[in-house]
Amino acid sequence: MTETLEAVSVEVAEREKQTIFQTYERLPIGEVMSASGSYLYTQDGKRYLDAIAGLGVNALGHSDPALVLAVQQQAERYLHLSNLYLQGPQVRLAEQLTRMTGWDKVFFTNSGTEAVEGAFKLARKYFSDPNKVGLVGLSNGFHGRTYGPLSVMDKPKYREGFGPFVPNTAVADVLDVASLRASVSEATAAVIVEVIQGEGGIHEMTEEFVIALHELREQYGFLIIADEIQSGVGRTGTFFAYEQFGLAPDIVVCAKAIGGGLPLGAILTSNTIASVFTPGSHGTTFGGNALACAAGSIVLDRLAADLQENILRLAPLFFSKLGELRERYPGMIHSVRGKGFMIGIEMHGSAKQIAQGLLTEHHIIVNVTGNEVIRLLPPLVWSEREINEFLYGFECMLKTLRN
Repeated sequence: MTETLEAVSVEVAEREKQTIFQTYERLPIGEVMSASGSYLYTQDGKRYLDAIAGLGVNALGHSDPALVLAVQQQAERYLHLSNLYLQGPQVRLAEQLTRMTGWDKVFFTNSGTEAVEGAFKLARKYFSDPNKVGLVGLSNGFHGRTYGPLSVMDKPKYREGFGPFVPNTAVADVLDVASLRASVSEATAAVIVEVIQGEGGIHEMTEEFVIALHELREQYGFLIIADEIQSGVGRTGTFFAYEQFGLAPDIVVCAKAIGGGLPLGAILTSNTIASVFTPGSHGTTFGGNALACAAGSIVLDRLAADLQENILRLAPLFFSKLGELRERYPGMIHSVRGKGFMIGIEMHGSAKQIAQGLLTEHHIIVNVTGNEVIRLLPPLVWSEREINEFLYGFECMLKTLRN
């Protein structure tokens, strides 16, 4: 029976190579057959603890009953109408978002990169000045893979072979105030920032940098765009991470967790800025799809009901235990950083080995980012049980590699 399952798994892998662009390095666990809560189940019957939640997407874990029911009920009403029609699920989710965040208006997208592209267009449209079109990002950042985001990023692995990029763009050195000052001017329309860089290795923005960013906005009159695609929707303990850093953005973009597993992103801003998008000036065929919005409402309901409290209660415990491991293995763990359930564990040269060992020996899924940082983006529904399961496997790997 096992040989038959392995043969089927190999066959699916070969079919995948024959038919799909080879842009992804699939995890070597075979085909995933089902997922529930914090676990994935593969064709060979193995169970894996998911510590990255579909790269920060599955806020409620997998196959949450209330979310599945909401999608089923909406599917029975209609799947897709386009944005030519009023749709209750969109309006309800927009009301929840504005109520929970304090922003005035929402524009729904399919993804984070589309939200960033829309935010860039919104900033330029707001000024409508051919001499004020500059867009600035920060080094080590990640905002998506379309041309707008790529143009304000600097990592070669995302940019090589795709130039030339969008003109009137620049990348300032992250957390370097002098570089930021040199990168902005009267010609700058917007600066996009992540207060916690996810793909860049869970690096946090400093108070000094936030103050300088505010001062430069006052001086030059540009807009600040907060990229909360990975850090938003409760992951760090507040609805948006920027709330913990004293940042006052003009536009916020989010995605990933907001759809609970369905493609959904959003741009949030004030009435004044939103008003420059008039009928026909910006749009999307699928953005704000009714199924995704129905799922999103369940995510926000749960966040308000208990998930935010769950993160605030468990995150200090998680960080404390990771800190204890760092003290016991100082030659292996360089630092532990992040907030809430957005955690980076920087290793001394062994991150990839540990991630591979966790997968193959302990059936725990993590990923490595920022060279030597083990990134954890667990479902927001994790309990002490899942935390302890991860910690046990992680310490086992630390012991193995130390010996």
